[in-house]
Amino acid sequence: MKIILVTGGCGFIGSHFVREFLKKRRNFKLVNFDKLTYAGNPENLKDISKNKRYVFVKGDIADAGAVEKVFKKYKPGLIINFAAESHVDRSIHGHADEFVDSNIYGVFNLLEALRQAQGKLKKFVQISTDEVYGSLPLNSRTKFTEKTQYNPRSPYSASKAAGDLLCHSYFATYGLPVVVTHSSNNYGSHQYPEKLIPYFALCALKDKPLPLYGDGKNVRDWLYVLDNVEAIEKVLFKGKPGEVYNIGGDNEVANIDIAKRILQILRKPETMIKYVPDRPGHDRRYALDSSKVKKELGWKPRYNFNKTLRETLKWYQDNPAWVKGAVRRLKRVNPHIEI
Repeated sequence: MKIILVTGGCGFIGSHFVREFLKKRRNFKLVNFDKLTYAGNPENLKDISKNKRYVFVKGDIADAGAVEKVFKKYKPGLIINFAAESHVDRSIHGHADEFVDSNIYGVFNLLEALRQAQGKLKKFVQISTDEVYGSLPLNSRTKFTEKTQYNPRSPYSASKAAGDLLCHSYFATYGLPVVVTHSSNNYGSHQYPEKLIPYFALCALKDKPLPLYGDGKNVRDWLYVLDNVEAIEKVLFKGKPGEVYNIGGDNEVANIDIAKRILQILRKPETMIKYVPDRPGHDRRYALDSSKVKKELGWKPRYNFNKTLRETLKWYQDNPAWVKGAVRRLKRVNPHIEI
């Protein structure tokens, strides 16, 4: 049976990928290598935990020895790296070292392990972010392309950019079959409460104010997580080594409008929106040109934003035990968060 190694598979996007992949690819055994940080939750994959084609290994990609051990034992032919510190605010407020460890040193460890096993490797996919490109003006029709120069503006995006560049260098220097994806803002079930949509939803459900940075006009391109998972799978099997693929939802929405939609769906008043001082280096607008992945790999977003947003909010309402556990873990690393 073929072996695929997924790092960070207990996180938000990773867990959705693991579930969908095992459902569709019955000739694969999937090894999930995850540190189980506050945002890595085994409950996300409880429904498939006894699947004979699923193996969980607890480990940290920043631990070179642990990475080497899992590679030697399972000898994967395909690897996808979802493992990352991803919350921008944490990177700004005193935790940048954790982002460097995971998003740079961890990627380096994976690449070194891949280099040692190069003859067995068919593809390594590095999951990255549109934030590496920086910020776009609100009044511009410009979108980020795969050729846009990197201009990261937070410790988080800088660490992801560094990881991307390491991947490009290992392709150029050693010929490793590395592919990088940049996706826009994902949303869906099982996303940690620190992220915008679940955070605002949980605040609204508890009748607490929705703290909105600045003037609320910052724009993000929203992508349903299952659309991203489908695109990543196409990149895994059809993507060309050495290439970058942007994965966007063609769905730009201002943060203030996200807040209003959530309140409308949950039947709460807009007076619950509370404007707070903007965060440092807050990018104004993200927008991805996904024409390359559409044209070359035959992918396009399929899910309707309004329908899936409603379904996402309902999931948080219907899963109070998951939410309670997630909030408890989140408060261990951010005791000041108000949910």
